[in-house]
Amino acid sequence: MAWRCSGRTNTDLIANMRTARIITTDRVGEAMTKVDRANYVIRKSEAYEDSPQSIGHGATISAPHMHAHAIEHLLDYLGPGKRVLDVGSGSGYLSAVLHHLVPGGIVVAIDHIPELVDWSKSNLRQDGLGPALDRGDIVAVTGDGRQGYSSLAKYDAIHVGAAAPTIPQHLVDQLKSPGRMFIPVGTFTQQIIQVDKDENGKVIKKNLMGVMYVPLTDAEGQKRGY
Repeated sequence: MAWRCSGRTNTDLIANMRTARIITTDRVGEAMTKVDRANYVIRKSEAYEDSPQSIGHGATISAPHMHAHAIEHLLDYLGPGKRVLDVGSGSGYLSAVLHHLVPGGIVVAIDHIPELVDWSKSNLRQDGLGPALDRGDIVAVTGDGRQGYSSLAKYDAIHVGAAAPTIPQHLVDQLKSPGRMFIPVGTFTQQIIQVDKDENGKVIKKNLMGVMYVPLTDAEGQKRGY
């Protein structure tokens, strides 16, 4: 079903995901409409295809339908003043969408490839989000996302854009109570796991769907092709 969501324009892409009931809320549709995916991919002619695409350095930008699934599942923890960590932020696309869902809040975009971090900042500025970078509403940093980003923790929501063999404890520790994480987990077979931490700090894990993501690894491993 997801591949049918490809469109000729960003508007078409979002509309097709609405029709397919991948986007089910107006907030998600509106936020994704504000961010033109063409500003965050290498092959502009394929910007609105509903498929993952290489962005160099052994990294990919996820298919739009997976970004939509992620935001829909995190939505209850996104709102004014909220704080979000985007692990494996790549080209900056999802960080931009998340920014529009947390007005007055902070989105931390972390990636371990410095060239991608620099490119993501350029992409965000091209998309009109230079002021958000300058104010610190979006913070793009180079680092090992498996360790989280303790300087601005804790986070209401955490999105992880690559598959970890197991759930990194640092990320669980940096999740607020209550808070939610959306993370692909596994090696040969992978599942999206929704990790909820309740107001008492109890952690509950729920399998959402089978997926296939690139591995969440270190910078050298990624450059070697894992």
